[in-house]
Amino acid sequence: MSESVLIVCVGNICRSPMGEYLFRQLSREKGSDISVSSAGLGALVGHGADDLAVEVMLENGIDVSAHCARQLDEALVKNNELILVMEQWQKKEIERLYPFARGRVHLLGKWDDNEISDPYKQSKSQFIKAYKKIEASCQQWCEKLY
Repeated sequence: MSESVLIVCVGNICRSPMGEYLFRQLSREKGSDISVSSAGLGALVGHGADDLAVEVMLENGIDVSAHCARQLDEALVKNNELILVMEQWQKKEIERLYPFARGRVHLLGKWDDNEISDPYKQSKSQFIKAYKKIEASCQQWCEKLY
């Protein structure tokens, strides 16, 4: 079982914070104290979660207002056993930048072979759609891990 999970998207303000907080909650519900964090390949460093991400998460009982975006770096890749991304190109990019990570980088939607589109600067309905995919994918990972 993995002791640490890193969830990655582009800006680290929409999909990966939703994934981080959902994965952490689901893990705790399963009795795990696994470390869950997130980062972005092109992070909007220092920014909070997108307002629509905050809204959708609150509607689902999770407060992500404390989130602060950070850039993916070598230390984060080295210090996390499992790295979950939203799209295949992100997997390829992480493996290109950090070849030692091969075998530890997977799609969050791996079990459905499902990529999760970026809702950034789109409607609330797109954030809800992303949330639903992220939630289902996090549940599948937690079922596999615990």
